[in-house]
Amino acid sequence: MQAVVVEGLRKNYGKVKAVRGVSFSVAKGEIFGIIGPNGVGKTTVLRILATIIKKDGGNAEIFGYEIGKDDGKIREIIGYLPEEAGAYKNMRGIEYLRFISNFFEGCDIEKAIEIANLGERIYDKIESYSKGMVRRLLVARVLMAKPKLAILDEPTSGLDVINANEIRRIIKDYAAHGTTFLISSHNMLEVEYLCDRIALMNNGIIVEEGKPKELKERHDAENIEEVFLKVIK
Repeated sequence: MQAVVVEGLRKNYGKVKAVRGVSFSVAKGEIFGIIGPNGVGKTTVLRILATIIKKDGGNAEIFGYEIGKDDGKIREIIGYLPEEAGAYKNMRGIEYLRFISNFFEGCDIEKAIEIANLGERIYDKIESYSKGMVRRLLVARVLMAKPKLAILDEPTSGLDVINANEIRRIIKDYAAHGTTFLISSHNMLEVEYLCDRIALMNNGIIVEEGKPKELKERHDAENIEEVFLKVIK
């Protein structure tokens, strides 16, 4: 069974066609990236799959459950991290994780503390955390519920090299143990390193898809940025 199957997905905002017939699939345990500049429809696709907004057309399934029909079941097996997600600043890190765990069955608080990797700072108030520390806490919040599919929107956006590298390490480690990841990013070089397969998106459609190495060979390019520039000409 594929973890994610998307066929002809469409979404309009008034006269704006944000997603115009997107199709792709994600295998179980795979890290799949949707990449492209800001505003091309990546976040809209992720929000539809996370059951946050309704699709206007097409079909999508997550582990056999149909988007728009089985949304309750889907929410039980996914974790979703928006790009601009925040945490309750007046809480301590450990209090936040315990609070969130009340909403999900089977959460592993000790594992979440390990993922966040904040040391003694886990007992400090979140308002004192750097952006990177907050992001690691939020990734821990998503993964402690043991989702079958983790949907991460720009997981390392705005982070320094050390924090971005730590989050990439966490993603790779969890994928190696069976978690499926669907991520979006405008950082094409990062996704080239992180993802098993990628879909290049522009103006609401997927313009190319495949393994990073294969795409570079197919388009005689040194990196995915070059591939993208060639396919949108």
